Amino acid sequence: MNNSMLPVLIFALSYVFFILFPAKRMFFAVGASLLIVLTGILTWQEALAAVNWNVMGIFVGMLFVADIFLDSRMPACIAESIVNRTRTIAWAILALCALTGILSIFIENVATVLIMAPIALSLAKKLKIDPRNMMIAIAIASNLQGAATLIGDPPSMLLGGFAKMNFGDFFFYKGRPGIFFAVQSGALASFVVLYFLFRKHHQETGRIKTEKIISWVPTFILVALIAALAASSFFDKEFSYLAGMICVVFGFIALIWDRFVHKHPVRATLRSLDWDTTFFLAGIFIIVGGLTRSGWIESAAVYLSDSVGDDIFVTYTILVVASVLLSAFIDNVPYLAAMLPVAMGMADKLSIEPQLFLFGLLIGACLGGNITPIGASANIVACGLLKKEGYEVSFLEFVRIGLPYTILATSAAYIFVWLVWA
Repeated sequence: MNNSMLPVLIFALSYVFFILFPAKRMFFAVGASLLIVLTGILTWQEALAAVNWNVMGIFVGMLFVADIFLDSRMPACIAESIVNRTRTIAWAILALCALTGILSIFIENVATVLIMAPIALSLAKKLKIDPRNMMIAIAIASNLQGAATLIGDPPSMLLGGFAKMNFGDFFFYKGRPGIFFAVQSGALASFVVLYFLFRKHHQETGRIKTEKIISWVPTFILVALIAALAASSFFDKEFSYLAGMICVVFGFIALIWDRFVHKHPVRATLRSLDWDTTFFLAGIFIIVGGLTRSGWIESAAVYLSDSVGDDIFVTYTILVVASVLLSAFIDNVPYLAAMLPVAMGMADKLSIEPQLFLFGLLIGACLGGNITPIGASANIVACGLLKKEGYEVSFLEFVRIGLPYTILATSAAYIFVWLVWA
């Protein structure tokens, strides 16, 4: 077999097995990663470098903080407060999704999901409903709003660095509405999907008694962590290391606090963490890293560039649609890194300002990950947390929500960017 085809074969087979055997996905991801190294597609050093250790640091560190936050009973109190302030169960869930979106504007998506998950799970228990649809909605709402600002998600940071855009440019750029307002138009359109998803929960919530908070310390730790993460993006504009380091430090603080206050053994706490999702996430990075290293993502970018003609609207449409489809299965960071100079080249070829293509590219790359449970790190984390609670999410179950959500959100944002920047 041609060695250049091997990474594609491993990638394709891995994703087939993820779909067919979701309960064993961690083993397939780790096995595929080992195969990539053993066949020489990547060296051990390259495989380790392919893992986004910043995201891994955020995930593992946030697990510790989320654990003590849940034990403090604060998530249960927030869930109860939402229930007591909304008329029906459907609006309680939609309020939680809106809160997730607001937080994701300022915090990386994985961290947002880990912050909101305890609240969502507590809310599901209070309302006596299955948490799966709610957790999926939280993940895709987080992915959508992560594209809204410079500090919301790694692709936004990549675009900001490449186009020399600052925080304010995402709101208004060269006197016109920026990507923030395009994302909000997508959020308003996709709200229809969430409303129809949860409309059957028309029962009144009723008032429930608010539980007593055991300790305020975990909440203070979490608030300090959120502030530190928001500030970190101004110092680490490449999203290379700082956010992960901050989360690991706060995770260590949470672990020590839990050990000395609640007397929980460190070994027991470590055993209780979601290691399945941790290794699955690392495996995905290596599998996609093999695809990137072999030049397939760059080849796809070049092919896309060569396929477009001289029609600006057709070129813009192909760019957005292709980005959505590709990002449903591959990590959007290496894809965006490969496509940014291609988009600039397309703009030069057509003698137009590049913002139309750059903004369209960001929308497609960020929102496309919402289609599948393996299209974005936040989706993987949300499904992993559900599995830990005893709820399996099938591939098609996720797509049933993610696909219509993505179509409406992308269409609205796509039209907005065209009207403003064409």
